[in-house]
Amino acid sequence: MPIPQISHKTKSPQGWRNKKKKYYLSRPEYKTHQLGRNSGNSKSVKAGSAKIKSRLFQLASRFIIGLIVFSGLVGLVTFIWLSRGLPNPSRLIDRQIAQSTKILDRTGENILYEIYGAEKRTLVNLNEIPQYLKDATIAIEDKDFYKHGGFSIWAMFRTTVTNVLRGQKAGGSTLTQQLIKNAVLSSEKTYTRKIKELLLSYKVEKKFSKDEILQMYLNEIPYGSTAYGVEAASRRYFGKSARDTSLAEAAVLAALPQAPTRYSPYGPNKDLLMERQKYILDLMVEQGRISQEEAEAAKKQEIKFKEQTDNITAPHFVMYVKELLAEKYGEAMIEQEGLKIYTTLDLYKQKIAEEVIAEIAPKNQEKYNASNAALISIDPKTGQILAMVGSRDYFNDEIDGQVNVTLQSRQPGSSFKPIVYTAAFIKGYTPNTALYDLVTNFSTDPAKPYEPHNYDNQERGPVTIRKALAGSLNIPAVKAIYLAGINNVLNLADELGYTTLKDRSRFGLSLVLGGGEVKLIEHANAYCAFAREGRLQPIAAILKIEDKNGKIIEEFKESGGKKVLDANFARMTNSILSDNGARAYVFGESNWLTLGSRPVAAKTGTTNDYRDAWTIGYTPSIVTGVWVGNNDNTEMKRGADGSVVAAPIWHEFMKRVLGDTPIEYFKEPEIPKTGKPILDGDTNFETTVKIDRASGFLATEYTPENFIEEKKYRKDHCILYYIDKNDPLGEQPKNPADDPQFALWEKPVLAWAEKQGLASSTPPTEYDNLHKPENRPTVEIIQPANNQTITDPILLADIKISAPRGINRAEYYIDDNLLAANYSYPFNLAKEINFLNNGFHQLKIKVCDDIDNCSIETMEFNLNLSEAQKNNEISISFIELSDGLATTNFDFPLTLKVDIKNARQVAKITFYYSAEGEKDAKTIAVLQPVENSQAAVRWQQCPPSNTYKLYAEARGWNGQVAKSDEITITINNTGE
Repeated sequence: MPIPQISHKTKSPQGWRNKKKKYYLSRPEYKTHQLGRNSGNSKSVKAGSAKIKSRLFQLASRFIIGLIVFSGLVGLVTFIWLSRGLPNPSRLIDRQIAQSTKILDRTGENILYEIYGAEKRTLVNLNEIPQYLKDATIAIEDKDFYKHGGFSIWAMFRTTVTNVLRGQKAGGSTLTQQLIKNAVLSSEKTYTRKIKELLLSYKVEKKFSKDEILQMYLNEIPYGSTAYGVEAASRRYFGKSARDTSLAEAAVLAALPQAPTRYSPYGPNKDLLMERQKYILDLMVEQGRISQEEAEAAKKQEIKFKEQTDNITAPHFVMYVKELLAEKYGEAMIEQEGLKIYTTLDLYKQKIAEEVIAEIAPKNQEKYNASNAALISIDPKTGQILAMVGSRDYFNDEIDGQVNVTLQSRQPGSSFKPIVYTAAFIKGYTPNTALYDLVTNFSTDPAKPYEPHNYDNQERGPVTIRKALAGSLNIPAVKAIYLAGINNVLNLADELGYTTLKDRSRFGLSLVLGGGEVKLIEHANAYCAFAREGRLQPIAAILKIEDKNGKIIEEFKESGGKKVLDANFARMTNSILSDNGARAYVFGESNWLTLGSRPVAAKTGTTNDYRDAWTIGYTPSIVTGVWVGNNDNTEMKRGADGSVVAAPIWHEFMKRVLGDTPIEYFKEPEIPKTGKPILDGDTNFETTVKIDRASGFLATEYTPENFIEEKKYRKDHCILYYIDKNDPLGEQPKNPADDPQFALWEKPVLAWAEKQGLASSTPPTEYDNLHKPENRPTVEIIQPANNQTITDPILLADIKISAPRGINRAEYYIDDNLLAANYSYPFNLAKEINFLNNGFHQLKIKVCDDIDNCSIETMEFNLNLSEAQKNNEISISFIELSDGLATTNFDFPLTLKVDIKNARQVAKITFYYSAEGEKDAKTIAVLQPVENSQAAVRWQQCPPSNTYKLYAEARGWNGQVAKSDEITITINNTGE
């Protein structure tokens, strides 16, 4: 490149070249003497030791000197070798013709954008460039430009320390080095090239003056796209000559060379450009180049950029790819070396995304004051970006259209909840785990309450995690992040690829409600891990890069991805997010989160102040995220929920791109059974306990069956009562109050239970102390004697009994059938037994006190009666009840009376009924024992209107059965 109008050469200060005084270890002032205070009197051992040390020191010194000399020789040889291959600095005036780089879609058939190789350059003299533009450039790029000799040892050392120790990328190149790098050398990143850069910088400094170098720099350096030099850049971005730029505009131009693509005013990072401009102005004040007042005035100046006129398709995606390339290969390579960039973009899907946003976004703006929208769609199997719309209109400056919102940090609202609940699943909770949806103050600091509410300000009591996540309830979500552990959630977020949540000190329980900013591109990619059942691919935008000769420089390689969580945990989340029935109580059965018969998982999100609205949803093959809001972060109108403004965009895009593609299904998860009711979804907190009616205490093995009653006790508790949050599958906490959140969660639960009429009660802890062996009666059978032969039809039994609580009754059984019961002293028996068959029978006597502490004694007797003593035929018939009776439900309970022949020989009577056409009869009542010749029972429950048949059946002690005649009865109920 020729250097215009240079009339003379000005030598710059080169003080660094001055010869320095050389010092050698052999000089007297550097010799080490082994003389101590009393060295003349030292023992010979000490003298010998001193000589050895001196000898070792001399050897070490010689080794170091040799190493330095050797290193110097190696360095000299390397210097000479590299110097032979150095380009001539005169190449600064020789320019090769650059070739354009083409950015293509995934088919390679459609050019999205062409980075033209032809450089737009207008050469200007240094004296035509405003002093503040020169000062701004020097201030940010090389403040010691007029002091060094081409490179700065200190800057290189500082850069090395920063890069190695802090893991950061920092620049240490001088203006001269940057000029060489851009104008003479290739963009390869090798140590050899760096050394050549240093050597050439030295040569350039010897050949040209500082002003000449600065002039070449300002005419040579790329400022973005095809603009080379400040004059071309000024005309491209401001539509004016560099000489006419203001201080504010000059600082903007000075900000560009470090990363022209990243800081491009037409790219997504315009805010970063303006931040860098302000930083440069502050540096100029710090370095004494301008006053503070001038800097403040420049900061307030509104910068108006010239409208971009490039022909570009999918501009946000193109700029995203261009920045990726610039970071990896450098600006010069992508703008001059004729590359072909095959991207992952599916142009068909991209156009649908742009059309859908163009159709729906204006409606959102009119109704909800939502001026912008963004969408990204990713193939979860490969991580490849299929569509990216960073703003509603890239060329609309009123909405900052160049900003790519898919790359910006925004609060995700409830769309972050699936990450939290998945972390809870990993810890041991399940979709069935019950949490109380009750307004709760989660703050342990009374001065700073934290009391989140649900979107509708309602409370729903105990709900499962499935219902809580599907319905996007806020209160259970805050409990979930506490149970899962904030660090565990952030660990999972790291695994899922979020880069905006690194500073853990910023986050508390509100993280689950969207308290941490995320990027839409990373948020959507995190959901890819759910779609891929726990495996995550890195985000990919480039399929292949070819150089101008067709040689492949870079190519996408498919892999299985990284396993970031167990497949079953991902399936649990998929199961909930695809469960339309579970979210219907909030969103209704018909909502924007469904795609007909196609299974799809989706989650919405809305920030409390309606600044951000989200919808992210997926099938196993495609994940799409949508954001709606305003780039300037102003609020939308109330009601601008993610389900209202973002979900329609998501729904329409997914419906159109999936079309008639094959339907894919999510695999069902295995829901573990933990054995803990609260974790397994059992919200029936009733406990059934057997109680002794007499004592009111817990029944024991000695408590009689007829004194045992089952009582239900209810006690509602929060989940922290039942589980240790750090070990939910472990033992129940011995003292739940040790958890700082327990009292805060428990209070609203107890209040809710009382309001629901579920007053808490506690079962007794003491055991029945009345029914025990020492309280049982003693029984002694006086007569008959064991195995005695009885020839009298009247059985006489005499007993001797006593009991601590007294005797209530004595029951007599023949062959385990109740014969009689005596309730009065002396509790003996005289009962006719001629209905029994002759032979041996068992007599059992059961004696009980008032609370059924009982004792039993048995004996055998041999019955031997004559035929004359026996008359044991039994019969039964209805009385006072006529056949064909018609009645109604008002006659119930209905009395049924029977007459019994030989009643003493009847053990029991059973009454039956059956409707016409029914084969099986139903029992009305059972009468036992039978002591009189007439008996009655009451038919309590009236059956439905119909005609019925009634009969009674008597069963004798000796096993014979007698059945009454059947009676027909018609029931006509009123009010049925």
